[in-house]
Amino acid sequence: MKAADLDAVTLDAYGTLMTLVDPVPALVEILAARGVERTPEVVLAGFRTEAAHYGPRASEGRDEDSLARLQRECTSVFLDAIEADLDAGDFAPDYAGALRFAVLPRVPESLERLRALGITLAVVGNWDLTLHRWLEELELGRYFATVVHAAGKPSPAGILQALQSLQVEPARTLHIGDDEVDRLSARAAGTHFARAPLRDAVDTLT
Repeated sequence: MKAADLDAVTLDAYGTLMTLVDPVPALVEILAARGVERTPEVVLAGFRTEAAHYGPRASEGRDEDSLARLQRECTSVFLDAIEADLDAGDFAPDYAGALRFAVLPRVPESLERLRALGITLAVVGNWDLTLHRWLEELELGRYFATVVHAAGKPSPAGILQALQSLQVEPARTLHIGDDEVDRLSARAAGTHFARAPLRDAVDTLT
């Protein structure tokens, strides 16, 4: 499609802008410091169990209180999965601290190009409150006019909230994401959709 037909681009966060750095080495080390020796294979299996639990609940971490509850709950799932007798509330900050993210290839360059085309950008992610911190730490926050972290996709509510903030019509918006829920959310919101990688989606704009 033509860039001239767009006023805004909304972007998914995980899998579109950033990805998770392997947390297993850090978790093995943190557990060992607490006297819990587990193999990387056991820790990986436990992390995958926790991630499956977190995924559909990510939007529950809307504010500081609900984020703390969500982190304790997810930490408890991880500890149960690896059969570690640690207090979830006490271990939650260490567990969350072991999760690090990295910017995906060519994301900054793609965002620069979109901005150069005069397009306003927003993030619409199925994430908890920490999305705002990660965008700043990864030096991506400056590109975005608004960030909706608890989007609840495939509901269109998150995209529509962002567009209301931007005062942009859905028909003049492109949503870019890596998951089927992004496509469904975009369709329900009445926006255009392009699938990540971001660099490929941006390269198709004429």
